[in-house]
Amino acid sequence: MNDSNLSKVTAPSLTGRAGGESFDSYLTITSPSSGQYTEKRSKFLAFAFPVSNVEEIKSILEEYQKKYYDARHVCYAYMLGHQRLTFRANDNGEPSGTAGKPILGQINSNELTDILILVVRYFGGVKLGTSGLIQAYKAAAAEAIAASTIIEKTVDEQITIAFEYPLMNQVMRVVKEESPSILSQSFDGDCLMTLSIRAGLMPRLRQRLEKIDGLRIP
Repeated sequence: MNDSNLSKVTAPSLTGRAGGESFDSYLTITSPSSGQYTEKRSKFLAFAFPVSNVEEIKSILEEYQKKYYDARHVCYAYMLGHQRLTFRANDNGEPSGTAGKPILGQINSNELTDILILVVRYFGGVKLGTSGLIQAYKAAAAEAIAASTIIEKTVDEQITIAFEYPLMNQVMRVVKEESPSILSQSFDGDCLMTLSIRAGLMPRLRQRLEKIDGLRIP
């Protein structure tokens, strides 16, 4: 599957997705962003990154742990995959559940994936308590998300078809009406064409192509 067809999503359109989100689309961010929250002289620097795999996440974490070596904590959470099944939250020495979990909570409440949010804390000398820490990490993560651009991506599927040249008009009629992307095409001997379309629209495209007598789907 390929991820494509990006469209910017404004805040109002995010409302009401929970429990009814499409299986072939997901929300993520376009580029790194940052935010900051201060509570009782403790500074919480939040950074959000679009990511695609755990190796990329590890590299970013190592970079920021070195960059902010003098900070008391570098806590984080991430979510991966359009089905949002791969995730982790890390408190990095803060009391259990007071840092990584509220960061992950902000990722979930915005229904985001393929995202890493890390929050760097500089201790200000005054203890915030469990509830104070939870609120601070939540607020810092929210600031980073608010500073980002959220987009919707579709999950696309590919299909390759083979046919003789006399069938070209029938094939192109289906392509024009169903609007898949043409990823590749070859006209040496048999015609070969690879198409890509949003996963939810693939059954209809395949059904129409299969009705063309003589067309083959390798």
